[in-house]
Amino acid sequence: MEQNNATVSPDSALSTLIISLLKGVIYQENDPHLWGALLRLQIQVRDYCRVMNLELHLDEAEGYAFLRSSADEADDESAPRLISRRPLSFPVSLLLALLRKKMAEFDASGSETRLILTQDQIIDLLRVFMAESTNEVRLVDQISRHINKISEMGFLRPLRNQNQTWEVRRILKAFVDAQWLSDFDARLQAYNQYIRGENHD
Repeated sequence: MEQNNATVSPDSALSTLIISLLKGVIYQENDPHLWGALLRLQIQVRDYCRVMNLELHLDEAEGYAFLRSSADEADDESAPRLISRRPLSFPVSLLLALLRKKMAEFDASGSETRLILTQDQIIDLLRVFMAESTNEVRLVDQISRHINKISEMGFLRPLRNQNQTWEVRRILKAFVDAQWLSDFDARLQAYNQYIRGENHD
């Protein structure tokens, strides 16, 4: 009987979930117990977060969950925010789009579940849209910084014991959605013009 009293209470579990979500993304693979608690208490989590103008985005199939500003507040610049917006540079935005397009092609093939790319493969994705440069080292260094930025954002994960090899995290699908991809060609043209103009300055 005493062992039952030691079980984590729903209130304690809810607090742990809210704090974890405010810190960042919850992945099923990283913490199955926390993920299980989230599935059990997701209604309470949604209700709690709604008070803070936040929405829970939970993808059971892909195994991740995170908080974002509610749809009603997303376009209201005067509304106070717990989740701040981070402006991205054009090259970083472009590389995110290219990775998302690569994931769509990968999913269509249906052969594997994890999209793995080497550093060189990612560099080649963006190199096409960069102005020609006689300084190859400088170009590669620029693109490597963009890759590291995307890794810091949680969309790329370095593989252990595999130097300069990355897994494209599936959470990218939630941030670069189908509507964004439908405008992909127009966006690429704008980004291409911007980057080429920047490199000619």
